[in-house]
Amino acid sequence: MAGPPRIEIRSSPHLHEAVSVDMIMRHVVYALLPICVFAVYLFGLSAAALIVTVLGACLLTEHLFNRFAQKPNSLGDFSAVITGLLLALTLPPGFPLWMGATAGVIAIALGKVVFGGLGQNVFNPALVGRAFAQAAFPVAITSWSPALAPGRFDTLLPSTLTPPFMLPAAASAAPGTVVDAVSSATPLTLQKFDHVTTNTVDLFTGMTGGSTGETAALLILLCGAYLALRRMLDWRIPAGMLGSAAALAGVFHLADPAKYPDPLFTLFSGGLMLGAVFMATDVVASPLTPRGVWIYGILIGVLTVLIRLFGGLPEGVMYAILIGNAASPLIAVLTQPRAFGEVKRRKPT
Repeated sequence: MAGPPRIEIRSSPHLHEAVSVDMIMRHVVYALLPICVFAVYLFGLSAAALIVTVLGACLLTEHLFNRFAQKPNSLGDFSAVITGLLLALTLPPGFPLWMGATAGVIAIALGKVVFGGLGQNVFNPALVGRAFAQAAFPVAITSWSPALAPGRFDTLLPSTLTPPFMLPAAASAAPGTVVDAVSSATPLTLQKFDHVTTNTVDLFTGMTGGSTGETAALLILLCGAYLALRRMLDWRIPAGMLGSAAALAGVFHLADPAKYPDPLFTLFSGGLMLGAVFMATDVVASPLTPRGVWIYGILIGVLTVLIRLFGGLPEGVMYAILIGNAASPLIAVLTQPRAFGEVKRRKPT
């Protein structure tokens, strides 16, 4: 005889989608792969070696921390893969491999593990590694290689094989090097210090010097559109970030066209596009409220332009996103939507 119907009460959430975190992370990796391929085409073997080295350092660091902490292997969630790829794409193509590996270790250790692992990080782990590299290796991280250089698929740049704890300048004269070390200014550096503006078409298509994976604005937009169409990216964050940066840059450009770049240059140069699509949208380090994501994106866009125009460095995306990450919890608290049925209490007259 059947008994009374049983009612099983479980804790929330009661509704969930079929999309898992692992699946989202995997599709982000898919979106990053074309950018990595284009970076290798643009800068050659040095870019490939840098991507592989930084990625390997991130995966090994995560594996060792899991093993020492006796935690399950988390490499299958692809979060360390994303951190490694993003960090490598923000570094110069000729960045010494030992420096890139060190930055990868710091990205996982201080950007992710120290906060408790996936879902607990306050800042984007890749940008934590990038900020460390900026502070620890200021010369190497501002040494750039030209795009589409002859012989880029035949040999590595000498700076790539700099021995550990040595500076790239010392390695450029080391025996066995075939290609001389070549430095070139990025479009942001040329504009800021020499007031020379790079052709907009070259910027949009990525045929310029710069960080390994930050130059291809068009390709980054297409990869971001793929994630947005699959609802694996909150399009409002890059829209707010890019829109506010373009608007503020336009105001300054109208005030003094000879001194300040136009909005298109601001959008397509440096790491703004890569940061807007793949870094500011980190679901852990960004707010989730409807108004919060707009405020968060606009804040990062405004800070990027202000740092670029009035800061000591030509680039400002990294610092702007890290500041946005720090402000994210406050933005989330201040923009919490009203609960269903809640009535705002009126102040007594």
